[in-house]
Amino acid sequence: MVTLSSAENALKTVYLGAVTELLNTKVNPLLAKIEQTASDVWGKEIRKAAKYGVNGGVGAGDEDGNLPAASGTTYIQLVSTLKNLYGQIEISDKAIRASADGRGSFTDLLNSELEDLLTASRFNLGRMLYGDGSGLLCEIADADAKQVDTTRNLAVGLLVDVYDTGGSKVTSGAKVTDVNYTKNTVALSSWPEDCREGFKLYVQGSKDKEITGLGSLFSSSENLYGLKRADYSFLNPVTQSSTTLDEIVMQKMIDDLEMISGSNIDYIACSAKAKYAYQEYMAGFKRNIDIMELDGGYKTLTFNGIPLVYDRFVPEGQMYFLDTSVFNLHQLCDWRYLETENGKILRQTNGKPTYTATLVKYCDLICDRPNGQGRIINIAHS
Repeated sequence: MVTLSSAENALKTVYLGAVTELLNTKVNPLLAKIEQTASDVWGKEIRKAAKYGVNGGVGAGDEDGNLPAASGTTYIQLVSTLKNLYGQIEISDKAIRASADGRGSFTDLLNSELEDLLTASRFNLGRMLYGDGSGLLCEIADADAKQVDTTRNLAVGLLVDVYDTGGSKVTSGAKVTDVNYTKNTVALSSWPEDCREGFKLYVQGSKDKEITGLGSLFSSSENLYGLKRADYSFLNPVTQSSTTLDEIVMQKMIDDLEMISGSNIDYIACSAKAKYAYQEYMAGFKRNIDIMELDGGYKTLTFNGIPLVYDRFVPEGQMYFLDTSVFNLHQLCDWRYLETENGKILRQTNGKPTYTATLVKYCDLICDRPNGQGRIINIAHS
């Protein structure tokens, strides 16, 4: 017989391992390539020593002359706070009772809830990987038409906060009820009375609390990982602009990054427009594009043996060139359930006949070699 207690046991012993594996490897191909580690976590912070430059104790000399002076590799400390990621599973009391006499029915119930969680995580974790940590989804471009500057970060069902041009929250937890990806318009369950151009939409309660994604790496912000970019060229990735895309432009970016930092580019991420531009170029020469399968079962295009992956969260007209070996997702622990003092993970929702279990992960994304990453912007296609 299925009870609340047996439901908790199933979530803890049977489903946690499977859900953790899916969240770490199946939600996004870039996340699947990034190593996840508990190293360099100190309390609520990540403090990581990154190499800056090379060992200077090398040189030539005379047969009986002085040996080169020792000069060890320079290290700088990268610092970031652990971000709090949550995922919720909700089961109604009615559903538990309805499946009480059938273990198969209960299994179907849990599978459905976990599949919904995976779908939501696929969207939100993918968005955060390419975000700037602010939780910004879009900006109002036309208040009357409810048109925004981009809809790539929006999906029906998402709960958002609206902030005015002064940075004050004017609407909390509004639900996205419709998105028109062609016209770049969005409908919310409630809009601020005086909605204007320049108002911004953020994920509910997440403003400036998300992981340090690629948007942070390539932003024009003054600081990165607790250091001033102006003091260390090491902290500045490479950005090139090119309206046309061909093999020479792409190979030059790879070669430049290898020369600057010794990077080994093993992953290229692109927007839809950049993907079409590459396919258009290859089609013009009647050349086939090779396909490869990545870990996690993802199939993608390739460029000279490097996976070229389309991702909806890459800003339009851009292509990222990444050395994933120098990225780490540092975590206090892997996905775990929030537990009460007596070890319970299912808690009744206040005032409702439902029970929720909350998965949590404390982590942040750190790149050891920011200047070894690059992007091409302003890519166009006919």
